[in-house]
Amino acid sequence: MRALMILLMMTATACRSDETLSGFADASAVWQLAELDGQPFTARATLRLPEPGQVAGHGPCNSFGAALNAPYPRFALGPIRATRMACADLDLEATYFAGLAAMTLAEVAGDRLILSDTAGRSMVFRRQD
Repeated sequence: MRALMILLMMTATACRSDETLSGFADASAVWQLAELDGQPFTARATLRLPEPGQVAGHGPCNSFGAALNAPYPRFALGPIRATRMACADLDLEATYFAGLAAMTLAEVAGDRLILSDTAGRSMVFRRQD
């Protein structure tokens, strides 16, 4: 019986068409950045997983999108495409986008999405209701 359960789980995983983070997290969720490298992030920045293999969201000033290029739990973004509006928080937006580009691992744990890298950096997002 145990072997049958393992086989069924492996088959279900093998049939999954999207192996990126977007295939393992709720596509309707909006994740708001709460912490960057252990410090509160003071501006509003969000992340969504609207389509297989894609991320989108809003930085403090601009909306953005990028391709997800690695199977979960790895995290690798293609080039970030963003609108080009100016605002007082452009420095925080640059920090946000640079952080996203540097992350290499992802974990979805309840109402939290944690992105991290091997150097110890992290981004903690909380699911918005």
